[in-house]
Amino acid sequence: MSARSGSASRRLSDDARFVLDTRSLGRRPGSLREERRSFATPERIGLDLIAIPEGADIELDLQLQAVSEGVLVTGTVSAPVAGECGRCLEPFTDNLRLQLTELFAYPDSLTERTTEEDEVRRLVDDHADLEPVVVDAVGLALPLQPACSPDCPGLCSECGVRLAIAGADHRHEILDPRWAGLAKFGESDSGDLEKTEEEK
Repeated sequence: MSARSGSASRRLSDDARFVLDTRSLGRRPGSLREERRSFATPERIGLDLIAIPEGADIELDLQLQAVSEGVLVTGTVSAPVAGECGRCLEPFTDNLRLQLTELFAYPDSLTERTTEEDEVRRLVDDHADLEPVVVDAVGLALPLQPACSPDCPGLCSECGVRLAIAGADHRHEILDPRWAGLAKFGESDSGDLEKTEEEK
């Protein structure tokens, strides 16, 4: 699913489950209507390392309010997310809950006439398309570098093992590169001594 685009703002999503019919709300400012929906998302929504998986149950708990310039949609979106930890590379799951606040302008409103097409959402035949709103909100809410837990120690930089399971005594002898040459001399001297002992 793509994020907001000007060309997409005047057409409705192919999936009607994201589309809200506002005709019963009317245009009298202050009119309210609640809308609750739960359905399996038709596509993956999110970022490269973490997203709402395709087929996951997404819940919309919304309030539609008629205002002078359009329909204000507020509420929450809840869904499970699955990702890959950016520190230890292990898969993990979590739950996402985020707030939505979006104005859908009436076609003949001042807002519609004085704003660029990609600056505000528009009602299309009295329908509000939430798909691009949800896609944008999820993309902004999810981290670019997700972690399976806030204290995930990641991978060992020397051997690549997960530090969370490696144990507290996991360590490597790291030789200062400035002494690497002397270490080679030491190994060579040691070999010469062994040969001398054998010759005796």
